[in-house]
Amino acid sequence: MRKATYIIVGAGSAGCALAYRLSEDPANRVLVLEFGGTDAGPFIQMPAALSYPMNMSRYDWGFASDPEPNLNGRRLATPRGKVIGGSSSINGMVYVRGHACDFDTWAEMGARGWDYAHVLPYYRRMETSHHPGHDSEPGLRGTDGPLHVTRGAKWNPLYEAFIEAGRQAGYETTADYNGLKQEGFAEMEMTVWKGRRWSAANAYLKPALKRGNVDLVTGALVRKVLFDGRRAIGVEYERGGRIETVRAEREVVIAASSINSPRILLQSGIGRAADLQALGIAVVADRPGVGANLQDHLELYIQQACTQPITLYKHWNVFSKGLIGLQWLLRGTGLGASNHFETCAFIRSRAGIRYPDIQYHFLPFAVRYDGRAAAEGHGFQVHVGPMRSKSRGRVALTSPDPKAPPSIRFNYMSHPDDWTEFRTAIRLTREIFAQPAFAPFRGQEIQPGEAVQSDEALDDFIREHAESAFHPCGTCRMGAADDPYAVVDPEGRVIGVDGLRVADSSVFPQITNGNLNAPSIMVGEKMADHILGRDPLPPSNQEAWIHPHWQTAQR
Repeated sequence: MRKATYIIVGAGSAGCALAYRLSEDPANRVLVLEFGGTDAGPFIQMPAALSYPMNMSRYDWGFASDPEPNLNGRRLATPRGKVIGGSSSINGMVYVRGHACDFDTWAEMGARGWDYAHVLPYYRRMETSHHPGHDSEPGLRGTDGPLHVTRGAKWNPLYEAFIEAGRQAGYETTADYNGLKQEGFAEMEMTVWKGRRWSAANAYLKPALKRGNVDLVTGALVRKVLFDGRRAIGVEYERGGRIETVRAEREVVIAASSINSPRILLQSGIGRAADLQALGIAVVADRPGVGANLQDHLELYIQQACTQPITLYKHWNVFSKGLIGLQWLLRGTGLGASNHFETCAFIRSRAGIRYPDIQYHFLPFAVRYDGRAAAEGHGFQVHVGPMRSKSRGRVALTSPDPKAPPSIRFNYMSHPDDWTEFRTAIRLTREIFAQPAFAPFRGQEIQPGEAVQSDEALDDFIREHAESAFHPCGTCRMGAADDPYAVVDPEGRVIGVDGLRVADSSVFPQITNGNLNAPSIMVGEKMADHILGRDPLPPSNQEAWIHPHWQTAQR
């Protein structure tokens, strides 16, 4: 039987970081199992082509939610990366660490050692930030990590108009939302370097593979973890129609996404005992939290017509796309080298909210995220949604067959507060678009449309048009070892067994503010130290900015 010191299941955001760190010691042999394949090709590597890979079965698992009862029974796409780099190879490349209060909340929920003071050093270790203003907040941004983080050229005047409109509406601005002050309107950061998508595969996995003690097996569908009693000893996987096994001398680490990590645990006999027995799966550990606590960000596209022909719509034709692609292929520059989410905002929806609970991505184009439904004419839009929905869902097996798709039920909009928060987000957005900064550009409202004003009309719009921001997490929740609904302890060890850990976005106790790629990589970085038995990096003494009048003022 083939052997490795460590087996990592999944070459995604966290898995690539784990491979890089676990292989720093040449005595360790690391085996990475990935069902997907190569990330070679322009659709992944060109940032502006971001809508393509997540709609290609070659790169995406193709999951969809169960019919969502509060969204008119719609099944929402749930893309997850099926390629080296995982979802960091098919995502929008937006880089958001999360708010300091997110991680303090994790610690309060039982994830001891995951407060902001303890995660900040790992963010610094993992990144090379190319933000020029480091001197104003020393000790916050990394300068020599594997992950390059850059900002766009802000080639379009609409980017600056968005920030200025926020200022005119009375909101804060911030020089660095990934620094101490997240709240406010800002330039957005992206994982793009020298014109290429800087995925976890480019940043971590490819350098690790050059060391000689990391093996990557692609096309490997992991069927289950193998146990000797209650100790994980290896993995069974299918590749090319053959079932193979591999033995872990120390540990198996599951880093297969918030959908596939709980799925693999369940198939391995770790989950709610009654559910496993009903499927004929032998119970190894009764952990009812496996697959529970599923969270996501929902968002709406609020679109406005633009009265000047300056948006990306003028490039929405075969000839222009060809020129952009050619410039990118030859030089790695031009419009192909950006994800075009170059400004953003984090605001609070009302007084009494301690830290931001609404996020904006601004785009100088009126188009769906998947690129399928371009507006007819010039326009601009924001993606907007609440950050901390109280709704919770679950991932469950539909069959003991490892190839059977799982049941994914988010239970979107199942808490009454979700509706209040979304209506508020729409109305606050309209107020921002109505500011003088947008006067030279502002045409009619495309979506929702100016006739959609009442609570009832807004709710109808939300039911029909809310889309996932593709940030699922929480399904193998980290918590105290005596918490019956926690799946892993604060060092990632699966509670109730030995030799098995989980390290990816599934361990998040609560969803973080913003996009999830950065915190997912951070989890891989920090869990690597726990796996290796290293002392954690020394905690930071930096304190995040909180609006001084948050209890009485919304802005």
